[in-house]
Amino acid sequence: MSVEQIAEAAFEPAAVAVAEGRIPGATLGLVTRDGATAVRLAGHAALVPTKDLLTREAWFDLASLTKVIHTTTEVLRLVEAGRVGLDDALMRYIPDLFQYEPEAPLRQLTPRALLTHQAGLPAVEPLYTRVSDPETARAYLLQNDWPLGAPVYSDIGFLLLGVLIERCHGIALGDMAVGEGLSFSPDPARAVATEKCSWRGRVMRGEVHDENAYAFGGAAGHAGLFGQIDGVLGFAHGLMTGALLGPAMIAEMTRRQTPARGLGWQIKRTGEVAGEPAWAGGGRCSEDTIGHTGFTGTGLWIDLERGVAWALLTNRVHPSRHVETGIAVLRTAVGNIVGAETAGRA
Repeated sequence: MSVEQIAEAAFEPAAVAVAEGRIPGATLGLVTRDGATAVRLAGHAALVPTKDLLTREAWFDLASLTKVIHTTTEVLRLVEAGRVGLDDALMRYIPDLFQYEPEAPLRQLTPRALLTHQAGLPAVEPLYTRVSDPETARAYLLQNDWPLGAPVYSDIGFLLLGVLIERCHGIALGDMAVGEGLSFSPDPARAVATEKCSWRGRVMRGEVHDENAYAFGGAAGHAGLFGQIDGVLGFAHGLMTGALLGPAMIAEMTRRQTPARGLGWQIKRTGEVAGEPAWAGGGRCSEDTIGHTGFTGTGLWIDLERGVAWALLTNRVHPSRHVETGIAVLRTAVGNIVGAETAGRA
């Protein structure tokens, strides 16, 4: 099948979900290693306060796709350049980390432990309820005595990686170049709406949905990046072709470092892993497939063996996160169709 035919078939579950009103809108994009691209979309960018149709140029809040598209890639670029060591202590790059206790275990955590969610940091904390500005948010993050326990998927770890990147580059994440079709500050008029936030008192549109990222000024290591479908596919193509990272670093990134993960990315698996979100890319892709999801309803998967990537972008939290939309089943259904139709590719 052609890429266009695969996209047509794989988009069908998403089209049904939109037609049945389970999600407001959805965009599916596929790209191959040789650059062939196909996009399908349906539904609305917003339902309230006005109804606006979804377009190909719409900006989606990528949520935790920020962790892999921006944060993981930037950390590994620093590693490639010899400026960061994966197994160095964080205090080497953030000397003021928990600065009042020089021997604290927190200061000895490594970029590898954070990228693989093995540091034992908490999953998430409502930092936004305790700080009043981005500077105080960073200070609280760095000086809080975070408890270290069993490994769990952690936003806190990626917040720390965001600070590491800022310290190494000398600029805020929100001021960094992120690639065409990606942005930390999209045009709100062209952005897809997310939740009607009770804390902020409005529908979030062009402003980051994640409360902690908002408290950090809109851009953080765990969330804050927005993307158009072609921007997300462009990133995936760059990763598949070696334009973003060299072969040795790609090999290290995609090596199974834990039962569920390489560096940053999930790696295809079967079964549950304690402390880890479920694998959402379906069971029909190759074993050399990496992926990640975002809370707002986004996801990106890259089958490196077959040279094909697909992104499913939805606004499933609009106008509320407190509704069961069937997003987990939808992601798996789409991935299974892509996997079945690309079997045998190399």
